Amino acid sequence: MTRINKWLSEMGVCSRKQADRLIADGLVTVNQKVAFLGMCVAPEDTVRVNGETISIKPEPVIILYHKPVGVVCTHDLNVTNNIESALNYPQRIFAVGRLDKDSEGLLLMTNQGDIVNRIMRAENHHKKVYRVWVNKVLTQDFLLKMASGVPILKTTTLPCKVEVVEEFSDENVFEITLTQGLNLQIRRMCKALGYKVCRLQRTQIMQFGLEGLMPGEYRKLSANEVGLLQKSIANSSNEN
Repeated sequence: MTRINKWLSEMGVCSRKQADRLIADGLVTVNQKVAFLGMCVAPEDTVRVNGETISIKPEPVIILYHKPVGVVCTHDLNVTNNIESALNYPQRIFAVGRLDKDSEGLLLMTNQGDIVNRIMRAENHHKKVYRVWVNKVLTQDFLLKMASGVPILKTTTLPCKVEVVEEFSDENVFEITLTQGLNLQIRRMCKALGYKVCRLQRTQIMQFGLEGLMPGEYRKLSANEVGLLQKSIANSSNEN
């Protein structure tokens, strides 16, 4: 027997967290009965999501996608500019983490729930790099405070690497490397310090960069890159 959120994740439907949302919304059935959080399923059970029977584990897919501004990281087809319609990939894949509608840049997308779970666990400290354009001149005080931690959302952000992007020195641009993912974290950090984010672009996830991908483009990871990814997350927690 396997917990249903883990089973859905392993079958390439969604991440465990997303599975819990689907279950809570009553969109998952087991043997024609509405599933509940924490229930387990057996190999002989019939599981449906939104009326679609889930029975075949798909071939592994891992891609890098350059999300444009305006695309919403949701697979709800009723939402305008949802990521599933924008990407138009021939099979179901889902994003590792999110970028808000007004942000752009790199998303790692896969049908391998185990990969999503390992990367997303906050304590695994996998880095993400962002390039940020703000509305005012960057001061040393602002940069030091961003790096040391900013009080937001009833907590203080973890210390992180922050540096000015020299090639954009006249455009108030800095890069920040995060190992956590609070809701709208960078925008909230900047706002707390009196700055407004004008543009936000994720340029790197772990060892993978945005280079060579125009907005809206994607590419599959090579076999070598998949191996590097698996090695990077080998010791990461995959528990709920």
